[in-house]
Amino acid sequence: MGEHPSPGPAVAACAEAERIEELEPEADERPPAAPEDGAIGGAGTGESGELEFLMLLLPEVNLQIEHWKVLFDQFDPGNTGYISTGKFRSLLESHSSKLDPHKREVLLALADSHADGQICYQDFVNLMSNKRSNSFRQAILQGNRRLCSKALLEEKGLNLSQRLIRHVAYETLPREIDRKWYYDSYTCCPPPWFMITVTLLEVAFFLYNGVSLDQFVLQVTHPRYLKNSLVYHPRLRAQAWRYLTYIFMHAGIEHLGLNVVLQLLVGVPLEMVHGATRIGLVYVAGVVAGSLAVSVADMTAPVVGSSGGVYALVSAHLANIVMNWSGMKCQFKLLRMAVALICMSMEFGRAVWLRFHPSAYPPCPHPSFVAHLGGVAVGITLGVVVLRNYEQRLQDQSLWWIFVAMYTIFVLFAVFWNIFAYTLLDLKLPPPP
Repeated sequence: MGEHPSPGPAVAACAEAERIEELEPEADERPPAAPEDGAIGGAGTGESGELEFLMLLLPEVNLQIEHWKVLFDQFDPGNTGYISTGKFRSLLESHSSKLDPHKREVLLALADSHADGQICYQDFVNLMSNKRSNSFRQAILQGNRRLCSKALLEEKGLNLSQRLIRHVAYETLPREIDRKWYYDSYTCCPPPWFMITVTLLEVAFFLYNGVSLDQFVLQVTHPRYLKNSLVYHPRLRAQAWRYLTYIFMHAGIEHLGLNVVLQLLVGVPLEMVHGATRIGLVYVAGVVAGSLAVSVADMTAPVVGSSGGVYALVSAHLANIVMNWSGMKCQFKLLRMAVALICMSMEFGRAVWLRFHPSAYPPCPHPSFVAHLGGVAVGITLGVVVLRNYEQRLQDQSLWWIFVAMYTIFVLFAVFWNIFAYTLLDLKLPPPP
């Protein structure tokens, strides 16, 4: 995954933009007022204004968000909050050779899509910060100008890293404008560290456990397997870390192998597009939901494996493909979906078989399969909202808050269930390992 040679112009200030919750500045935090008209050639039309505008669009210049307001004020001396689309468009066209072609198409679409002939400061900052709002996306999608004169897939002469980035774009994003935006913006900095780190840790713990038990196939059948402090065990459910750390323990090499393959083939591309924060959130939410679901629905069974998190990501990805079937341009998508579903079904069938197979450490049964279902539930709710809103602020999505509320209610219910239900039901739990 090499670094893209010509990142989009908004990437330089992306780190700063991530830390800003509200893009509109408060009244008492407004940057200095615009220079006098004479200094910039009338209403911000002077040569210095053009040069400063172009500097913002060049990827190598790392400017702060405060400078955007100063620049905007140069074209808006009356502090109306709007600038002329005509001036904005003429600058882009006159200097088009200095801009990334795909980014120029997005900028031109923004200029053309405002029927009132004005661009507001919010759209300007959303564009430059690489974080687009719903209104910004709608302005582009409903614009009068066609964005795609040449599809990204038709471009020739790309090197290996460029082809990889293009491949990831077509694997995960259903809209051509989003694919172009991602292709221009991606720099592999930071790399997809979350999924790679989790995968390496899972492999390392499995190898260590395999050497300790002298068993790699169906490790879970070893009598000392449950003595590991990472496994979730119903008798030790008060040890809260076990609801998360169980992902580092796998039933055997066959269990670990499928989870690692899915994490790398699905999780890494998703993280490259949506970032470690969002994909990590979906993954961890699936992991926690999986262990909590077991503690509610299969109360006497332990839990091992990262299937909760893996199934959250894979089910979200598959659901996103189905919901955007016509827009997804990945090759052989029907065949690949069938293969993914078959692999997931085989893994789930293995987990069900193992759960009801005579236990190697009676009276405690083998690990539960319910964590898989908890991961799927997270994937088709929270996960789908994340994947469907590339570079959109999730706090602007009504469905996001609905699913967050549902997840929170489930977690609270499961916590109270673990505190009170085991005693009220007078359930006979297996002894501690």
